[in-house]
Amino acid sequence: MKAVRFHEYGAADVLRYEDAELPQPGAGEVRIRVAATTFSPVDAGIRSGGLQEPFPVALPHTPGVDVSGWVDRLGAGVQGFEEGEAVIGFLPMAAAGAAAEYVVVPAAVLAAAPSTLPLADAAALPSVGLTAWQALFELGDLAAGQRVLVSGGGGAVGGYAIQLAKNAGAHVIATASPRSVDRVRAAGADEVIDHTATRVVDAIHEPVDLLLNLAPLDPAEFAAEVALVAPGGVVVSTIAWMPAPTDEERGVRGVNLFVRSDAAQLAQLVGQVERGELRIQVQRRVPLAELPALHAEAAERPLSGKAIVLVA
Repeated sequence: MKAVRFHEYGAADVLRYEDAELPQPGAGEVRIRVAATTFSPVDAGIRSGGLQEPFPVALPHTPGVDVSGWVDRLGAGVQGFEEGEAVIGFLPMAAAGAAAEYVVVPAAVLAAAPSTLPLADAAALPSVGLTAWQALFELGDLAAGQRVLVSGGGGAVGGYAIQLAKNAGAHVIATASPRSVDRVRAAGADEVIDHTATRVVDAIHEPVDLLLNLAPLDPAEFAAEVALVAPGGVVVSTIAWMPAPTDEERGVRGVNLFVRSDAAQLAQLVGQVERGELRIQVQRRVPLAELPALHAEAAERPLSGKAIVLVA
C-alpha cells in the first residue's frame, strides 16, 4: 500500500510518500480502507520530535490522527461493525496514523460516518469536533443563555465551537483575522471582532461566562481577556504551552484541554450533522502524495480552516 511516513524526526522534508506493508488487525481492532485523513498541528509536532515525551511513536511513523473510510477487516472479538461500513474516528496519538491506504485502529474509537456528505469530507470532524465539544461542555459547563468568547474563532476548532455553542443556546462572540471573518460569521457568531484592528478587551462591554482560547496569545493580552470573565466563570485553553489563568479571588477557574477520543461524543456530533444542525467545514483538499508539501506550508504560517488529505 502507499503511505506517507517519516523515518526520523525533523522538518517537513523527512516525510516520504512510499510503499508500506499492509497492516493486519489484532484483537479488538479494525482495518480501515482510508477515504481521507487531515492535516493536524499535532501531526507536525510529532514529526518534528517536539512531542516525543507525551506521544512516543515507533519509527517509521505514519501521521494522520483523523480518519474516514470503510471497514475492511475485523479483528478478533470486534462486534458492532460490518465490512464495507463507512466510519470515522479520532486515532490514538502515538499509534500509526491514517495517511495511508489502510490503517488499523481500535474499534472503540470509531463511529458511523454521517451519510449526508462525501465520506472523505467527514474526516474533518473527529479531532476538532471533539476538541470543541469537550472544551465547551465537559470543561466549560456551557449552558443556554450564557455568553461565550471564542478567541481564535477562525481556526478549524473555532468553527465547530461557534456552531455547537449556538446550538446550545449561547450568545457567541468570536475573534478572527480579516481572512476568516466571513467564515466565522457564517458559522453563526453573534459578534465578530477583527483582532488585528481592535483590542478584544475594548470591544466587549459585558462579562462573558466562558472564555475559550484556541490560539496563541500574548500573555498580557490573555490575562486582560480573563478579566472579561464573570465571577464564577471558566477559562478553557487548548494551547498546551499556555496554561489557562485562574482568578481565585473572583472564582474564575482556568483549565487546559487535552482532547481524547470518545466514540459516544463523536456519534452525538454525527447526529447533529445528520440533522443539519452542524456543518462540517473543509477549507481545502489535497491528495495524499502532497501531504509533505502541506506540512511545509503549515511550517511557514498557520493554515486557515481544515485541510483534508484524500487517499481513496
